[in-house]
Amino acid sequence: MKLFVGLLLLSTSVIAQSSKQGTIIGTWEGNATVHGQQVPVKLEISGAANDLHAALRNGPESSPASSAVLTGNHLLISFNYYAKTIDATLANGRLDGSFGTAAVRYPISLSSAGAVSTYNGPLAKNIEGDWEIATNSAKGEAAWQLRVEPQPHSSDVKAVIQRVDGDTGSLYGQWTGQSYKVSHFSAAGPALYSLTPQADGTLLVSNMLRADVNEQQGLVARRPAQARAAALPGPTDPTQQTTVKDPSARFAFSFPNLDGKVISNTDPQFDGKVVIVAIGGSWCPNCHDEAPFLESLYKQFHGQGLEIVNLSFEEADQLKDPQRLRAFIARYGLTYTVLVAGETEQLNEKIPQGVNLNCWPTSFFLGRDGRVKEIHAGFAGPANPPAHDALVHEVTELVEQLLAEPVPTQSASR
Repeated sequence: MKLFVGLLLLSTSVIAQSSKQGTIIGTWEGNATVHGQQVPVKLEISGAANDLHAALRNGPESSPASSAVLTGNHLLISFNYYAKTIDATLANGRLDGSFGTAAVRYPISLSSAGAVSTYNGPLAKNIEGDWEIATNSAKGEAAWQLRVEPQPHSSDVKAVIQRVDGDTGSLYGQWTGQSYKVSHFSAAGPALYSLTPQADGTLLVSNMLRADVNEQQGLVARRPAQARAAALPGPTDPTQQTTVKDPSARFAFSFPNLDGKVISNTDPQFDGKVVIVAIGGSWCPNCHDEAPFLESLYKQFHGQGLEIVNLSFEEADQLKDPQRLRAFIARYGLTYTVLVAGETEQLNEKIPQGVNLNCWPTSFFLGRDGRVKEIHAGFAGPANPPAHDALVHEVTELVEQLLAEPVPTQSASR
């Protein structure tokens, strides 16, 4: 009898636990509260009780979690490559908790996905295509690029804003009756913009998460032809943003890798090689976009004499224990050299040869003589396919040209 009761209790416990685990599997939707604004969140959880998998969804794109663990009704999802987590409690068909780093967290509230609400108001305005957003940015830009694409079989649109230091990532959203609200909530973090058509054919563009920054509110976007007709300057050429003080001097670097070994431009590893020195940080979303491309270049051209060095600038707490940088390297399978250069505010101190060096990422392309041949500020990621494809073609062609140059003698190269 005691054995029967024990087995019954054990069975009940297993069933209850299985039921609880089962409720976590599926799609969860809701919002994060960021600076007083509601940013849509979509979370997908799959797998089995002892092997959960999770991902934040942004339209058709996905930010996979490094791990997902449900202990009782406590859910912890980690995105190690951004040092961010979702920490939530499962109760009554809801997940309530927060997302972010140890220092900055945003409340989130999600429920099991149900019927998709549809908009039944006035017809949406067509804003498809390319626009230029007039601005006066802290980096000296006069315009940003805005690209809007309709989504197939949907009333959604996809938008992306391209700045000199990189793009916003894909922003998805719908017509609300007066404007489009486009957003993402990914492992990189939240974004929320409004795009409001005007009677004169322009758009008003506002960053809804930066209401405290006037220069990001009510910006006027025009079609490129309209902007030229109004004699407005276009977006900054990313190859003209940053220069070097002395183009005749060899570009110098000397920093430790993650094992503490100091690597310098004067090491034999780089003698007579074409070198891409990529300035970045594991906190930087556009650096995450750039890393797989650099790795593909390295695999394609390393045998022909290409070296790539990532100079990573991190926050002070990460420098003490660079777990995020290690996860960044692991996520993209990076095999090129990664060095720890210092804290982000030390950029110009640690790279004194740069002039107007203020974009994350920035890549210096060195010829076989060790001198800077070209500099690219920012990175156009896959969220902006035309700009990304053009950049991939341009950089690949540049690397091929530099590799075709003869290897100088050691005395000439120095």
